[in-house]
Amino acid sequence: MAIDPQLLAYYRRLAERYANAPAPADIPAQRARFAEIAAASLLPDPAGITVQDLELALSGRSLGARLFRPAGETAPRLVVYFHGGGWVIGSPQTHHTVAALLAADTGCAVASVDYRLAPEHAFPAPCDDASEAVQWFAGERQALGLATDFLAVAGDSAGGHLAAQAAQQLNGGGAVQVDAQLLIYPVTAPVLSTESYRAFADGPGLTRDEMAWFWTQFIGAEALAEGTAHPDHRVHLMAAPLVRPPATVLMVAAHDVLRDDGLAYADFLVRHDAPVVTIEASGMTHGFARLQPDAERAREWMRRAAAAFTGMIDDV
Repeated sequence: MAIDPQLLAYYRRLAERYANAPAPADIPAQRARFAEIAAASLLPDPAGITVQDLELALSGRSLGARLFRPAGETAPRLVVYFHGGGWVIGSPQTHHTVAALLAADTGCAVASVDYRLAPEHAFPAPCDDASEAVQWFAGERQALGLATDFLAVAGDSAGGHLAAQAAQQLNGGGAVQVDAQLLIYPVTAPVLSTESYRAFADGPGLTRDEMAWFWTQFIGAEALAEGTAHPDHRVHLMAAPLVRPPATVLMVAAHDVLRDDGLAYADFLVRHDAPVVTIEASGMTHGFARLQPDAERAREWMRRAAAAFTGMIDDV
């Protein structure tokens, strides 16, 4: 199926807006440009959603987080969310509407974490932040008025990678148990040679060259060259067997270099006996979760993912 017309219109408007603007000169400028672009796709918070900024005291550092809570829900279940942006750009602010709508659609409290970014804080810092943030929220559920018998993670793109690796680490031997995860077009392996990487190398939404650059900022060029042989399961999510994998809803975009990353990880989870719902969003490109205000079908696909997630966690 062809790319959704409203998404194509969005990309045309974006190209026209920056047609005469110089390319960002450095990473801070790239972050500022992305924040500017993302600001145009933010909505007022849905009715009944309250927002609270938190500070997470971790070992040797603190992280910010933004907690979205559905009003009227007594002790809602918690989903810890990690934003996309190639581990380099993005923030809870750029993905504010994504998290707010997810809270409204699922009835869960959603905590969006402001983890450290590469290359200033390259691997393993974002992974450590993700795992320790999930642990922090697990320990604070009662104090925050959240359900203490359930914990989920979620994320889009590189944030999906951070969410999944956190669940793998914690379920593989920690005292904290992640019960479920919602992964939206996740990065899962430093392998840029799949069919979807060839088919959608030039985007729109995300190109192969951009993804190679993001990986290089995160793990370095030498580690990226290892590809399928990379031994660390925090980098290559399928490098080691899983222990107690969480129930998973995994959604990929049909027109995305990362489509096959997500599908391969869904198969990997199934082979390790995880309950998995896989959704392939036809007509969608990478980043569509952030573009729900710009494309009706993007909004509908996110509603479907939320419905699948709530249906799954009702059985957990």
